[in-house]
Amino acid sequence: MTPSQASPTGQGAAGETLLAVPSRMKTLALRADFQRASRASRVAMPGFIVQMRRRAPYDGDGVRVGFTCSKKVGNAVARNRAKRRLREIARLVLLQHGQSGSDYVLIGRRTATAALPFDQLQSDLRTAVDRLHRTPT
Repeated sequence: MTPSQASPTGQGAAGETLLAVPSRMKTLALRADFQRASRASRVAMPGFIVQMRRRAPYDGDGVRVGFTCSKKVGNAVARNRAKRRLREIARLVLLQHGQSGSDYVLIGRRTATAALPFDQLQSDLRTAVDRLHRTPT
């Protein structure tokens, strides 16, 4: 059923209730947010590094995520490809496994971020997020 076919009452076919589509993750843009995350917990995986910071309650809810790749990753084309892959795994994993009220920063690694199989990157992010959520702050 496409959104244009959905009824305005939120009811689907045969009276089943439709769930709301998860909202998009907010993206970190301020340098200060990246710096705060760099001082928080981190987990290194073969294809990337994940940093996680729990925000103060007054900073709002939801998952915020930032992406970075240094020039060590390669030229602009290589960095953009690595960031696209990181954005996609974050979209697939963090909407389900991310904790509300947390900031995540994914840092691309030289050759590995663009070269590893996508399924491995995705499972590595799940593993990293589970490890970060177990660590006390």
